[in-house]
Amino acid sequence: MHSDVELLRLIDAGEGVNIEFKRLVHSPEKIAKSIVAFANTSGGVILIGVDDDKRIVGVDSEKETVEILYEASTRFCDPPVQFETDVVAFKGRDVLAVIIEESDEKPHYHLSETRDPHSFKKIPERKVYLRNGSQNTAATREVAQLMASAKRPVRISFGDNERMLFRYLDAYHRITLHEYSRLVNISNRRAMRILISLVRAGVIRLHTEGKQNYYTLVYPAT
Repeated sequence: MHSDVELLRLIDAGEGVNIEFKRLVHSPEKIAKSIVAFANTSGGVILIGVDDDKRIVGVDSEKETVEILYEASTRFCDPPVQFETDVVAFKGRDVLAVIIEESDEKPHYHLSETRDPHSFKKIPERKVYLRNGSQNTAATREVAQLMASAKRPVRISFGDNERMLFRYLDAYHRITLHEYSRLVNISNRRAMRILISLVRAGVIRLHTEGKQNYYTLVYPAT
């Protein structure tokens, strides 16, 4: 993006899966959530100096804002996320465009801390965020595992555990991770590995809508 015409086009389109407006940036930890979400999804642009109502207010200090962004992308993103910046002037105000490409290293984790409600000790948190419309939403453990497994070769087998899964899906059409774990009497971790491998092989499908993930056969029996 190099012109005010392109800037106005993006603003007019409004916030969405690839666009976010920020009036200002002051917390590296908070903006890191958006950086991670764009890198984990399909990339996007953060327009800093643009209010939620699409008003261009500009940034006070480009240098200070870029320093906050750099801290966000290196300290609160794991692995760190690469980004580019572009300054676009409009009627005496500068808008900082932060361009984030879809990453080849995903999933990227957002790093933060919370406090234990009993001991009040700080507890580190690692969450994968995805861009869902104009919101950053936390991915489930299964989705994060599926993203991570994309870097590895697909290895599947068709033993008793898999055959029981297929029979269950033929009869009941859908199953959750916990249901499958109980069905074949194995740990959730091992059950997830089997399910994710079968998703990657194109045998079953992972559904993420609603509050609970579930799996179905790609080609159900007729």
